[in-house]
Amino acid sequence: MPKKPKVPVPIGQRIKSFRTRKKLTLEQLANETGYSIDYLKQVESGDEMPPVGTLLQLSRALNIDSGDLLKDQQTARDQRADAYAKRTQNYAYTTLTPGAEHKHLKAFRIQIKALQEHQGVGYQHEGEEFVYVLKGHIEVTVGEHVNRLETGQSLHFNSGVQHHMRNTADEDAELLVVVYNP
Repeated sequence: MPKKPKVPVPIGQRIKSFRTRKKLTLEQLANETGYSIDYLKQVESGDEMPPVGTLLQLSRALNIDSGDLLKDQQTARDQRADAYAKRTQNYAYTTLTPGAEHKHLKAFRIQIKALQEHQGVGYQHEGEEFVYVLKGHIEVTVGEHVNRLETGQSLHFNSGVQHHMRNTADEDAELLVVVYNP
């Protein structure tokens, strides 16, 4: 009899599981991350898919490696021979460093649909970030400064400053993003 594939635990449930095992309240996690309790509830319920920066910040506050949040998702997608991707409404990312447990550098391939941006909170997490545009035209707003990038251009910035990405073209954009989290 063939083995049944393991059903992945949704990332929100994994976050909640780590939080409750560590006996942290939503209020404590909100104070550690700066996210509202309402937003954290939406993440834990699966109503919101947190972007990369949020996952890094949550994993840091929970004192776990971000790979621990993503591990089950990767196994399930590998079993389906599909790309390991996390999606929000207009934004998807694929880890390029799935075995980088407990490492400071994480690399991702990011896709943003045409003329879209990530919905929800802006990104902000300790460390540095490097963005390289593989395809398309994007804007990366860092604080109040808007950086316009196109294919072949890059940006390196302090990710502790709130930042936001959006696709400004009528074609999907694809990026390489490397995040350093001390």
